[in-house]
Amino acid sequence: MDRRSFLQLSVSAGAIAAIAPLSTGCVTSAPVSPLPVSLAKPGRRRIRKGIMWGTIGAPGSVMDKAKAVKEAGFEGVEPMGGMDVDEMRRALDATGLKAGSVCCHTHWAKPLSDPNPEVRKVGLQGLKQSLRDAKSYGAPSVLLVPAVVNEKVSYADAYVRSQAEIRKAIPLAQELGVKISIENVWNSFLLGPIEAARYIDDFGSPFVRWHFDVGNIIHYAWPEQWVRILGHRIQTLHIKEYSRAKSDKQGRWAGFDAEFLKGDNNWPAVMKALDDIGYDGWGIAEQGGGGSLEGLKKLSREMDQIFAS
Repeated sequence: MDRRSFLQLSVSAGAIAAIAPLSTGCVTSAPVSPLPVSLAKPGRRRIRKGIMWGTIGAPGSVMDKAKAVKEAGFEGVEPMGGMDVDEMRRALDATGLKAGSVCCHTHWAKPLSDPNPEVRKVGLQGLKQSLRDAKSYGAPSVLLVPAVVNEKVSYADAYVRSQAEIRKAIPLAQELGVKISIENVWNSFLLGPIEAARYIDDFGSPFVRWHFDVGNIIHYAWPEQWVRILGHRIQTLHIKEYSRAKSDKQGRWAGFDAEFLKGDNNWPAVMKALDDIGYDGWGIAEQGGGGSLEGLKKLSREMDQIFAS
């Protein structure tokens, strides 16, 4: 797809989105069908509690960390791609922890939007390695930052390049039974929920979903609104807090320096939105404070409160 075709398609998609019925709970212009709110799964809320491996600051080996996470009350972890798979598997088997997701280890340093095809090649290899690691752990998905927009990489180029590279990984994802889940991060890309939904739907594959980070939205939007639009596309959650007050006073990155339940997330509204779309999956903490066993226990208790909101 060249840039002119991309822009024409964008205008067309915008027109379709403008007239799409809002009663479905999401907007789509591609083959994947939306899930009406009326089809949300009934019953008790079930969000599995996990923690991102990179946020576990407790000292010790992989096994030591896994034991601390288990003792703190978590059900699972989100390992990084490219770790020692055998070591991680031994820790999971010994503790009974599950892998709720795997975080791709190359997507920032070697983005799929890079102008250099050799850099994109390494990024694609990292995604494929993360998919294989996820299969080895029994994880259902891989978290992927799809692109990075900056002064050297235009928005349109990031869109086209990242989709082209992700499409190369879909056959492997399908073979392994592991989904590629796109995360919303501060990468100046996919800045609204309707566009994010359209980006997913463009692939026309159930093996490309969304990894929704609740805290990353707070600075400029309301996560409960994103949840209802993304709907069934949400594969996994990152649970993170954010303070607009700290952001206003100290800069936007300072907003993440907020403890669970002391920021600006309206957790009851977020949980209600997740109930409305029938979400049934992992909620994985990406939150500071896990530097000790007591810190991990505190995060675990606070997540219980959040999920019960």
